[in-house]
Parts: sequence; C-alpha cells; structure tokens
Amino acid sequence: QVQLVESGGGSVQSGGSLRLSCAASLYTYSRYWMAWFRQGPGKEREGVAAITSDGSTLYTETVKGRFSISQDNAKNTLSLQMTSLKPEDTAMYYCAAESPTYYSGGYYYFGRYFGYWGQGTQVTVSS
Repeated sequence: QVQLVESGGGSVQSGGSLRLSCAASLYTYSRYWMAWFRQGPGKEREGVAAITSDGSTLYTETVKGRFSISQDNAKNTLSLQMTSLKPEDTAMYYCAAESPTYYSGGYYYFGRYFGYWGQGTQVTVSS
C-alpha cells in the first residue's frame, strides 16, 4: 500500500517562499518517478515538477527558476521548494507517485502515469 502525506502548505504574500514535503511509506523512490501537481480554483490539475528514477528533475515552464524538487531516499521524503511565489500559484498541491498500474483518477505528466496521490496541502499567495 502506497501512502503519501503532504505538509508545509500555508499562506504567504507575493514574492514569498514555502517548502512542501511529502512523506511516503512502503515505496521505492529509486524505481519510479515522483512529482508534484497542483489544482487551482476552477482549474484542471496540472503537473508542476517531477523527479525521475535517475534523479533528474523536470519542471513545467511557469515554475522554472522558481521551484525546486528534491528527494531524500533515506527518509523517503519528497520536497518542493517554492520561491518568488505569485498569486497564480495559489492551489491545492499534491504529491504523486508513478504507478505501473492504471488507476482511475490518475494523470500523465511528461509521459509517465501517476496513480498514487496524497491528500493535498493548500498554498495561498496573496498580492
């Protein structure tokens, strides 16, 4: 059973920073990709950043240079450092893990299927 638990969300002013964390249980980071997604009010869920099985990082264009994804394999923790936050970054942020099996409700990002999800953590950026 894969369990993902996010933490670190909150409210900040434009230009501020936040760090999100995701604790995972019973999952092998080194085999699969991990990612952060977000879903803003009235918007579709979208991928934000991903880390591949070999440790490479990928980002959606709108967050490049501002967000940084990282993982600590020893602690089974995925992180997302967010800087220069903008009001349009306001969203529920979700930690996700690639799944070899298709599950209803999953999303593709950079061609990989993410079927395991955390409950989400809210990020609110005020102008």
